[in-house]
Amino acid sequence: MSDYSVILCTTNSIENAKEIANSLVKEKLCACVNIIPSITSIYNWGNKIEEDNEILMIIKTKKDLFEKLETRIKELHPYEIPEIISLDIKKGSIKYLDWISENTI
Repeated sequence: MSDYSVILCTTNSIENAKEIANSLVKEKLCACVNIIPSITSIYNWGNKIEEDNEILMIIKTKKDLFEKLETRIKELHPYEIPEIISLDIKKGSIKYLDWISENTI
């Protein structure tokens, strides 16, 4: 079993995505954040179907940092309930996974 995960998180602006990404990398809560600048999200909120343009962050980190990373995202995120979903990395390049370890606390 791997000790690494990918976290998916959406937000409402490129500025907020960059703020979150810079904080997480600077604080070594993750090694890398990819920012995908435009996705369309369709979801149910308040019993109403909503459609919004969002920014997707793909965050690479160690599994044991999830709680700290989640707390930090919530501090910086404008949403009442931000999407913060962790997916296990089952396999990956050993050198890349080592790089994640070297760049996180």
